Amino acid sequence: MDIKKYIRDVPNFPKEGVLYRDITPLLKNHKAFSYVVNQLSAIIPKDVTSIVAPESRGFIFASAVCYKINKNLVLVRKKGKLPHTTFQIEYELEYGTDTFQIHTDSLEYGSKIAIIDDLLATGGTISAIEDLVKNFNCQISCISFVIELLSLKGREKINCEEVTSIIKY
Repeated sequence: MDIKKYIRDVPNFPKEGVLYRDITPLLKNHKAFSYVVNQLSAIIPKDVTSIVAPESRGFIFASAVCYKINKNLVLVRKKGKLPHTTFQIEYELEYGTDTFQIHTDSLEYGSKIAIIDDLLATGGTISAIEDLVKNFNCQISCISFVIELLSLKGREKINCEEVTSIIKY
């Protein structure tokens, strides 16, 4: 299936000069969404216990994959959005900095995990998540994306060796 035809290009969003890759057409087409969930699900090793996903679009794909392959879902949220004790990390975005948090009881220490997000751009988000889960001494088995923007060289910031993306621009 040609998933690119379900990705809408939005020029000059969120600011002038940026070409935004909009996934909402993919989400509203159940066949395209199912295809992507099946592709992501096939990548996850069987010994992974949890899938970690950053807000907000990562939640969409990771929750569907967790449901399909019976894995635990662990949320990484922006500062102040989790109600329990958290670990946190500040990270750089394409347009500034932000802080991610994860509950201190969300992962089993030493477990194997996967990370799923919708888009790999500069790699700052995923690099921060890799550092954040170090608090649990977890092994990151793989990191998967729906879309990868090759020109931004985000893979160079990622430590995990198993990085996959379904669509590349």
